[in-house]
Amino acid sequence: MSTGPEGVPCLLMRGGTSKGAYFLATDLPAEPALRDALLLRIMGSPDERQIDGLGGAHPLTSKVAVVSPSADPDADVDYLFLQVAVGRPEVSDRQNCGNVLAGVGPFAVERGLVPAGPRETSVRIRMVNSGDRATATFPTPGGRVDYTGDAQISGVPGAAAPVLIEFPPGPHPLLPTGRVREGIDGVQVTCVDNGMPTVLIAATSLEVTGYESPAALEEDPDLAGRLRRIRLEAGRRMGLGDVTDTTVPKLTLLAPPREGGAVTTRTFIPVRCHPSIGVLGAAGVAAGLRIEGGVGAELARVEPGSDRIRIEHPTGFLDIESSLDTTPGGPPAARRTAVVRTARKIFDGTVFPRSADTAPIRPYPLGGQR
Repeated sequence: MSTGPEGVPCLLMRGGTSKGAYFLATDLPAEPALRDALLLRIMGSPDERQIDGLGGAHPLTSKVAVVSPSADPDADVDYLFLQVAVGRPEVSDRQNCGNVLAGVGPFAVERGLVPAGPRETSVRIRMVNSGDRATATFPTPGGRVDYTGDAQISGVPGAAAPVLIEFPPGPHPLLPTGRVREGIDGVQVTCVDNGMPTVLIAATSLEVTGYESPAALEEDPDLAGRLRRIRLEAGRRMGLGDVTDTTVPKLTLLAPPREGGAVTTRTFIPVRCHPSIGVLGAAGVAAGLRIEGGVGAELARVEPGSDRIRIEHPTGFLDIESSLDTTPGGPPAARRTAVVRTARKIFDGTVFPRSADTAPIRPYPLGGQR
């Protein structure tokens, strides 16, 4: 007789500046509602501390990757990203995650979905959430994933093996509204989609500098109200419908660089201020800075003739390579986007979800405790 919930094979991995639980699709229920209910129990949601699960009490550490062999001839694996809310019983598939993406290739090799090369392996990945594609290349000396190396990324202590992620042009227009810039709630914005719907806003137009700490920005109720109004309207204009209960589009405040980069950023996901910046959000910023007449173009310091753009964020910087097709007579389009991330396997084993809730949560009786 069973004495508790059945365990589920799981690999916990840091991908870029995020941390997530990685699963084979065959190890989870096929029915989305059942799958999501199980993931809430695995991650410990809804609970602001996620004390009874794997989640780390923050959106960046409450993420899930579901990976399976791809039927697409141009991809090796399919990657479904799921954002598990911390304090609410919600699981969203409305966005991609480029940081968790950094661990998908190594996970595919670990689980035998893709054979490892003798020195390095490239895994072609279809991002199920959006239909975008990416290729991740990482070291596999002797046919095994090697997580050790000397690549460093801001926001992550130490060094690890580099994971080069290249993004071909996606299926969506770079300017989903068809406009280089437009006004929303009295503020000029540029709406871009280079793998992640993103709204670029000059920080000063919202009466902040763009150099504040994430905590300071989160504590500003007037700013929160304006960002919410901008996000809701931008989502509608970008063809995303009602985004009230979703995490896209992301909003990124821009300011001139202070540390030798191209621009300083503060990104909201959607109400928490990111301690760094997401990979796909950075891809949108990098492309947006190159759009003549866009909000970012007047603030950025982009080195002429170079594809590399250094994006400053609250805990350091992210280097990304970005180029556009600016053929006269046509709208700007992404040509190439590439970034180096790192990933590290934290544990590989079995996770035991809490039992399904059958009654409201009640305080534990304190009487008799010592």
